[in-house]
Amino acid sequence: MLLSLAQWLQTISPEFGYFRVFQYLTFRAVMAAVTALLIGLLAGPYVIRRLTELKIGQPVRGYGMETHLSKSGTPTMGGVLILMAIGISTLLWFDLSNRFVWIVLLVTLGFGAIGWVDDWRKVVNKDPEGMRSREKYFWQSVVGLIAAFYLVFSISGSSNQDVWELFVTWVRSGFSVDLPAKAGLLLPFFKQVSYPLGVIGFVVLTYLVIVGASNAVNLTDGLDGLAIMPVVMVGSALGVFAYVTGSAVYSKYLFFPHIPGSGELLIFCAAMAGAGLAFLWFNAHPAQVFMGDVGALALGGALGTIAVIVRQEIVLAIMGGIFVAEAVSVMLQVSYFKYTKRKYGEGRRILKMAPLHHHFEKSGWKETQVVVRFWIITMLLCLVGLSTLKLR
Repeated sequence: MLLSLAQWLQTISPEFGYFRVFQYLTFRAVMAAVTALLIGLLAGPYVIRRLTELKIGQPVRGYGMETHLSKSGTPTMGGVLILMAIGISTLLWFDLSNRFVWIVLLVTLGFGAIGWVDDWRKVVNKDPEGMRSREKYFWQSVVGLIAAFYLVFSISGSSNQDVWELFVTWVRSGFSVDLPAKAGLLLPFFKQVSYPLGVIGFVVLTYLVIVGASNAVNLTDGLDGLAIMPVVMVGSALGVFAYVTGSAVYSKYLFFPHIPGSGELLIFCAAMAGAGLAFLWFNAHPAQVFMGDVGALALGGALGTIAVIVRQEIVLAIMGGIFVAEAVSVMLQVSYFKYTKRKYGEGRRILKMAPLHHHFEKSGWKETQVVVRFWIITMLLCLVGLSTLKLR
């Protein structure tokens, strides 16, 4: 929005030439981060106060950690603060004609809406489980598949017109059309090595990445500050990849696919980092507010969508290793419990408690120890992911 205003001012008078600074992506990214940070810090106390007045308190499961019982009643649904800061900041500083930022915004808000319904049911109906799994996965699948079908042609083309033309070509060809190499699965640490997926393969992979990332972040959000800081770090790292793939010069030099328009995602990533840090101010132990599913599902969906656009799905799995470990721990725990119950008549567990962070709490780690150590691991994994920029 501000970019369009600056461009208009430059056309009416040469005196406004200094507004050319708005054309620099890095300047707008810094300003987006600062804007989101300030919005979050200034609006945070009001949002927390309103959530408290509305008695939107976090219910604690009866089978959860005993040390978490004191958190019952802490305001939840604080993710609306994050989404508000991201949305306002992004709309102010990004190029409104950029299709990639719009699709990320829509996916973020779509998953946020699903999380909002889930949190609302937990609070109003006093049901700790909230939205049932099948219903939640159905709506996640709807958003994920719509995004996947749009992105497969959007990444292959250079404009919205190309998206429609490629879709028509795909249908007329009997659902068989060759996609460019940049739409394949890129392997990190290798120069220009990509595995061709085809339209269906791309859609399936994108769906799994977006929905999987959304649920993985949601499962990680179980301790004060545990999920939001890794989101900030991974999102910031993805912003670097977006800047590289969006630049014809840097992408060629570093052997990355050039995806015109993807660089503008740096604005969204910067806004997400600023909003995340602002939320951490209130979410640090002892937390004054929890993000709830409205924040966790939305942020995870955003990370997955950005990773798909910049063609770094595998790198996302590396940098978000904590998210992956949390999700895998739940899947293994549930699968093993069901298997042993069917075979031996009694369910057995691999971990003391799932997700993984609760296992370490049961093992004697303090909550703050788990959180900070998971942050450190994420920082190291992000450095490994960023090393793939040059180690190819």
